[in-house]
Amino acid sequence: YYIFNVKESRLDYMSPEIKQVLGYDPLQVDVPFLLEKIHPDDQPWFVKFEEEVLRFFSQLSEEQILHYKVRYDYRIKKSDDTYLRVLQQVVTIQFDEFKGIVRTFGVHTDITHLKKEGVPTLSFIGMQGQPSYADVSVKPGIAFNKTSFDLFSAREREVLTLLIEGKSSEQIARTLFISKLTVDAHRKHLLQKAGCANTANLVSRAVREGWV
Repeated sequence: YYIFNVKESRLDYMSPEIKQVLGYDPLQVDVPFLLEKIHPDDQPWFVKFEEEVLRFFSQLSEEQILHYKVRYDYRIKKSDDTYLRVLQQVVTIQFDEFKGIVRTFGVHTDITHLKKEGVPTLSFIGMQGQPSYADVSVKPGIAFNKTSFDLFSAREREVLTLLIEGKSSEQIARTLFISKLTVDAHRKHLLQKAGCANTANLVSRAVREGWV
């Protein structure tokens, strides 16, 4: 299990048990590392699921946000270069005054023995009396044909590179000798130009398509 800081696109905590499941030392695991390990055929599904999650939660009231669990599966590479299928289940544990999700708690379960084939599926599981939506109809995203040089400015590519390294806005500001406000503006422009819903989607596509 893990705690994901959505605002900074980084892991606040990763359980040592990841060593038993995937074979990786928890100290070497960050968001870019995990995204890189997702099976290439499942990465478009992952990106589309995250976009659908953002859309779904944007329609919820404050009272409903904490009462939904997001559940979907995908294949991920182990340290021995074999793949297993994990069921990812995530609940929101903190959100801001604008209903923006700040932190989530996630659990990965090995379901390889239960689902050996088939495409990933997404479900929203309602709790405390909320309705559930199983096997939500989603089509995988289409990869960009443009390069980062077509999409982004030189400074935006610098910011993107540091985001992929897992750095926060404050760390990027110190590295590039610019203000955090400027970094936040660049991050907003990156999301808009790439057509991504959040930083996790941006990093996933950047890694998958070699934008930096």
